[in-house]
Amino acid sequence: MKIRVGIVGGAGYTAGELIRILLHHEFVELAAIVSFSNAGNPVYQVHDDLVGDTELLFTAELAGDEDVVFLCLGHGNSKVWLEKHPLPEATTIIDLSNDFRLVADAEFGNREFIYGLPELNKVRIQQAQSIANPGCFATAIQLALLPLAAAGKLTDDVHVSAITGSTGAGQSLSETVHFSWRTNNVSIYKPFTHQHLGEIGESLMQLQPQLDADVHFIPYRGNFSRGIFASVYTPSDLTQEEAQELYREYYAEAPFTTVSEKEIHLKQVVNTNKCLLHVQKIGKQLLITSAIDNLVKGASGQAVQNMNLVFGLPETTGLNLKSVLF
Repeated sequence: MKIRVGIVGGAGYTAGELIRILLHHEFVELAAIVSFSNAGNPVYQVHDDLVGDTELLFTAELAGDEDVVFLCLGHGNSKVWLEKHPLPEATTIIDLSNDFRLVADAEFGNREFIYGLPELNKVRIQQAQSIANPGCFATAIQLALLPLAAAGKLTDDVHVSAITGSTGAGQSLSETVHFSWRTNNVSIYKPFTHQHLGEIGESLMQLQPQLDADVHFIPYRGNFSRGIFASVYTPSDLTQEEAQELYREYYAEAPFTTVSEKEIHLKQVVNTNKCLLHVQKIGKQLLITSAIDNLVKGASGQAVQNMNLVFGLPETTGLNLKSVLF
């Protein structure tokens, strides 16, 4: 039996990545790809990396018999869409916006959205009917910090600098994604106030309830299209060997998160569902570097990973993707 999948908001970057992954997922049938502005047009006319891969057309509405629906709508729009288009309780929802990520927003009608970070909530995800997919920056930063929180070893403020590609801003046109602005350029935005700080804080408190430390986060816009590279550091009494062992043990059963002995770089993860981590102690500071693809592990790949867990499949199904190093 195939899992019948619907995608709402099918013209955006995250939907394009979902389609790319799911077309080659052996247990999936794409039932409907909804795009209000493209209904009736071939999917490959918008996502032209799919030329020759599919003849599917965008639709104006769902088929109505989907087993799972991915919401690839802009932030704030998923809740509005669900209010207008309620789905059967038996239909699994995986939302890629920030509408349901925080505990205060998790209840919606008869549904409770579970925060979909598998390295944190794998068992709860397996039992869930509604998933709030994590943010991209939040994924990279949390994976750099979860082992410390789980061991009660976050004892001081955390400082984060992280840079993201232009696809992190979505497909809508703005000055800061314009080629002539973005190329040969770097800038910060939302320093210390980024919206992903809320979900990061809740996850850390879940593992270390007595946490008394702040996360100071400065996001950067990078002059490349995709990927996130984060540098995370905090004072620690752990030795480098103790920290490395702590991270290896925490992620021993996590198929996509790997602790690298060598320093990492962004090209190792682009186009994959991997998170690579590197841990080193410099003086009193424990430095963790984290790299993901913002559109895959930071969005659509993680959404498919969550779908696999919900439907009892190996979480790697359809996600054995290789980076393009050269």
